[in-house]
Amino acid sequence: MARVLIAEFLHETNTFSVQPTDRAAFEAGGWSRGEDVARALRGTHTAMGAAFDAGARYGWTLIHPVATRANPSGRVADDAFDAVCQDMLAAADGIDGALLHLHGAMATESSDDGEGVLLARLREKIGPKVPVVVVLDLHATVTREMADNADALISYRTYPHVDMYERVTQGAALLARAMAGEIAPKVAIARRPILYALDGGRDSSPAMQTMLRRADEIEAAGEAHVVSIQAGFSSADVHDIGPSVAVTADDRAGAQAIADRLADEIWQLRKVSTIAFTPLAEALAQAKAGEAEATKPLVISDYSDNPGSGAYGDSTRVLAAAIAAGLQNAAFHAICDPQAARAAAAAGAGAEVTLDLGGKVDPRMGGGPLRLTAHVVALTDGRFICHGPMGGGAWRNYGLSALLRVGGIDIVVITHNGQATDLAQFTSLGVEPTRKATLFVKSMQHFRAAFQPIAREVIEVDGGALSTRNFRERPYRRVRRPIWPLDDI
Repeated sequence: MARVLIAEFLHETNTFSVQPTDRAAFEAGGWSRGEDVARALRGTHTAMGAAFDAGARYGWTLIHPVATRANPSGRVADDAFDAVCQDMLAAADGIDGALLHLHGAMATESSDDGEGVLLARLREKIGPKVPVVVVLDLHATVTREMADNADALISYRTYPHVDMYERVTQGAALLARAMAGEIAPKVAIARRPILYALDGGRDSSPAMQTMLRRADEIEAAGEAHVVSIQAGFSSADVHDIGPSVAVTADDRAGAQAIADRLADEIWQLRKVSTIAFTPLAEALAQAKAGEAEATKPLVISDYSDNPGSGAYGDSTRVLAAAIAAGLQNAAFHAICDPQAARAAAAAGAGAEVTLDLGGKVDPRMGGGPLRLTAHVVALTDGRFICHGPMGGGAWRNYGLSALLRVGGIDIVVITHNGQATDLAQFTSLGVEPTRKATLFVKSMQHFRAAFQPIAREVIEVDGGALSTRNFRERPYRRVRRPIWPLDDI
């Protein structure tokens, strides 16, 4: 039986964040080792669940030393990074192949390319002949070091990311062929001087759809094993920022020609965008006007305070405006504020509590603390199973959580940061989202997988928090220049 290492190590690093990502952040996000990995993820419709299913399908002996992730935030502490690497490397002796689930946009205290460092260390340990297949987020910042130390790079093709299981399944099939000697894949990459394009990778975007169609055509023609289009991650001040193309094929020169051709096409499409924001006042007026007759919720997304891009999840500008507008039958997910959650717990369910909510990490980004008197409706430990399109039947843990009611608005308060992706983030606290007139979510795009099907309409606002799309306001220092749209090229 082939011995295959499977592991997961995920972090999307917002280098502008003032919140460092330490060991505690990974523990909060879930850090499983050894048999705990199997207990947590086998049988789930997740990336690692797909790896376990592939192992059974191909008759592999699986080595699964670690699976961990932390919510996007600042640079990863070197000691946390080294600890996860050591978990993987210690288990890599005598393996015949590796199937890894990494994000691709991790930066550490000492490196802008966490995944490149990890893969280089693994390659040094196992040698040049053991195939390594890596599945990445489509927001990966793919580097030369990543490409040189992997035999295949495969990124998601959906945003919201609902195809992680399928991409790992695809990767496992490629790994099986590589271990059998049927193929000898190599990775070529290409990028152009673009910071942001393809609507951030939304698969509803005409530009992204065009590129995915090109990738399908090339794969169908047998010109490459895999063609991956990465939108990149714009909240990282790193040299290799921006969209990229990764082509996996046996012929590296041919793969490079394909990658360059597609990168040129992304350059031509760089100005195509369908993202539009509704002014906050207009969004709230629309919510108020429709709430009395609503049979489905209006979903209002605060794009700029998206915890999934490393924003703090505690900005208050949108919530303050909603309270001032006197909205009724509304629910808000979420304010990340451990101090407020503890204050609510101390008061107890059913009590009234006066507290300062949100705006504590950096009051300049989206509004400072709100002084509120609220009714404590419910308290939980923040652990529940998500069964939505992105949930996969896996457990989530948001730490001590509270539901506060202020006027006609139910406000979810969490301890561990995270964007809205699953209806259970409301229902676990007793809120039925389908019966609300208005739902507020802090998320750029992932919320759509679960919330768009129940919405009468979805609108987006920019509340001026850390992940605002005003790129020129960000203090980029390390990105290569010139680069569009920072420079007129």
